[in-house]
Amino acid sequence: MTELFQYRLKATDGAARLGEISTPRGAIRTPAFMPVGTAGTVKGMYPEQVRALGADIILGNTYHLMLRPGAERVAALGGLHEFARWPHPILTDSGGFQVMSLAALRKLTEQGVTFRSHIDGTFYELTPERSVEIQGLLGADIQMQLDECVRLPATREEIARALRLSLRWAERSKRAFEAQPPGRALFGIVQGGDDPELRVESARGLVDIGFPGYSIGGLAVGEPQEVMLRMIETVAPILPIDRPRYLMGVGTPDDIMESVARGIDMFDCVMPTRAGRHALAFTRFGRINLKNARHADDPRPLDEASDCPAARDYSRAYLHHLIRCDEMLGSMLLTWVNLAYYQSLMAGIRAAIDEGRFESFKAEVKEGWARGDIAER
Repeated sequence: MTELFQYRLKATDGAARLGEISTPRGAIRTPAFMPVGTAGTVKGMYPEQVRALGADIILGNTYHLMLRPGAERVAALGGLHEFARWPHPILTDSGGFQVMSLAALRKLTEQGVTFRSHIDGTFYELTPERSVEIQGLLGADIQMQLDECVRLPATREEIARALRLSLRWAERSKRAFEAQPPGRALFGIVQGGDDPELRVESARGLVDIGFPGYSIGGLAVGEPQEVMLRMIETVAPILPIDRPRYLMGVGTPDDIMESVARGIDMFDCVMPTRAGRHALAFTRFGRINLKNARHADDPRPLDEASDCPAARDYSRAYLHHLIRCDEMLGSMLLTWVNLAYYQSLMAGIRAAIDEGRFESFKAEVKEGWARGDIAER
């Protein structure tokens, strides 16, 4: 870490951690949920709304932004913060996961990965050096090393090959990152699939290289929750206590709370925005599916006690109507509801850790979900 990028552990409650990341663009309170702005926008939301909900940081995607509008173009227009009208911290992923999952005709070598765009077939090469260069052109405050994320299930040999390649790429990413301005940070990514021994090998290798923060990748990709949590329990004790820990692509509110209980500090996931576009609301009463006909005559709001106007001021009947008519306002309102709930949950988690009552808070939240699930049925 540098003087301009610092992590401070402020309190613990069991393995749960309350902290703060300092960056030149502002502080990030942890545990933190980062709304996903894949192409430079959190879908369905104004930047000011996202900030007002309590988000300290958002996520941008290297793969999508390198395809369009292009990293050099974004840099010429003042960088991603200026381009997207978000003056606060931004984290970018490396693009590796999207290359593996979206790109056509890809080829992986020691040097990097070559692929054709899923948009127009244009040929690209992404190396550890180019990934870091793109993230630097975007101006991201927190950047990710390029890694190879193996789809599960996979053989142990395949998982081991990928994690060792990722470790070599981590070293190259770190060397490439040295040219960037102070105040930014590069995180290493722990791989190893669902194999505890390989997870330990990856984590120890990254700690030996040395990063200001560490991510856990390759989870929440379809494996059972207990497998994900077991991998976190395996990895977290190896990671330095004075560095932030980021679980990539996670997840549901329950995944987040259980991962916080095991020492994770940062999260991102498309779930709240994607669910909003598919009529699903996350609330303190659990999930509510606004497609269900039972809501057609229901004058109640989703949550009359919510601070979010979308949850407090619009009836379930109206939201159901918007969804049935395929009106974009329905998706926008439910996205607002969901991101508000996620940020409210994170604020509650932080307060509970600070007051030494995280386990009781977790139990209360889950009890509320259970009661709501019964009522919804």
